[in-house]
Amino acid sequence: MAPGGMAVRLRQLRMDGFGGDPVPQKLLAHAIGVSTPLVSSWEHGKAVPPDSRLEDLARFFASQRSAANGRARLLPEADLTDEERDRYLALLAELRNLRPGGAAGGAPEELITRSPWEGMWHFPDHSPVTLVCARLPEDLRASEIYTSPESPDYVELYSYSDLDALMELYGHVYAANPGVTVNRRLADSLTQEDVTNHLVLLGGVDWNPMTRRVMRALDLPVAQDRREGVLGDDPDVGSFRAPGEGGRPQVFRSQLEGDPPHQRLVEDVAQFCRGPNPFNRKRTVTICNGNYGRGTYAAVRTLTDPRFRDRNRAYIEARYSADDTYSILARASIVAGEVITPDWTRDGTVLHEWSKST
Repeated sequence: MAPGGMAVRLRQLRMDGFGGDPVPQKLLAHAIGVSTPLVSSWEHGKAVPPDSRLEDLARFFASQRSAANGRARLLPEADLTDEERDRYLALLAELRNLRPGGAAGGAPEELITRSPWEGMWHFPDHSPVTLVCARLPEDLRASEIYTSPESPDYVELYSYSDLDALMELYGHVYAANPGVTVNRRLADSLTQEDVTNHLVLLGGVDWNPMTRRVMRALDLPVAQDRREGVLGDDPDVGSFRAPGEGGRPQVFRSQLEGDPPHQRLVEDVAQFCRGPNPFNRKRTVTICNGNYGRGTYAAVRTLTDPRFRDRNRAYIEARYSADDTYSILARASIVAGEVITPDWTRDGTVLHEWSKST
């Protein structure tokens, strides 16, 4: 098959549409739960849809009902008529044959080349990015052999909190912004240059003073309580608060099982927030936050995990403009000690949303 065959066929399907009416990229993207730029990258041969997306595309174009009355939707496979199902299977086989690797299935979804420069962690102005972590409290650090700059075995990152979130995000931001300087800094050692870049804050108000300061500067209606028991209940259960009906606040708490000191975290609250940088309005600030470190990691993974980032990005693009300030609180489940990436499109995952235009 000639190079570009997949891209040409996908564009042809969309432009032929239904009854001679082309399907706008935005409508197709919304129907299958991805971003408009991702659809464009498929049609220009910059990325190859994984098998799960080929199934969605074949099912969409198999039925005229997918775009009835100017509204795009993806019909469940069980709702297809016999004729539509035959067309779906024929289209799916055709598209699989067009993919590199052919009908055998090609690369698994995790190995499909994607376009990270089109994601939420790409900054098109090519300005530097500063990732900010809290300094781990002294009593929680490893031996001074590794934490003292005067030691021959000094390791700078031993002083950083939220290391899993930092390592996940640093590599992703670096790959998504070729040639751009990506710095990692501790919250108590920031310079003027650091804070006026695109700013990304990792971790909550317990240890990261920049998170609290920026949340206040953005005038968020969402507040995070320290784990010292601000609400007067369990002193080690973190929580977020937001305005509720009748003046009573909504409280979103992490869930733990067992009795102290052997409690186990089973669900955290993950916050993703983005808005203009209060120290430089031409740059952005992003907060990835949780009551515990695994909530912070989950907030990062919503837009880096290749299995979920496209649909989560589509969720944002369907609701907010690039100039909006917005905050999303979501459930973050922990199963067998592993963080499960939040899927904002799944009912019950998003706990609270807020936005304002700037």
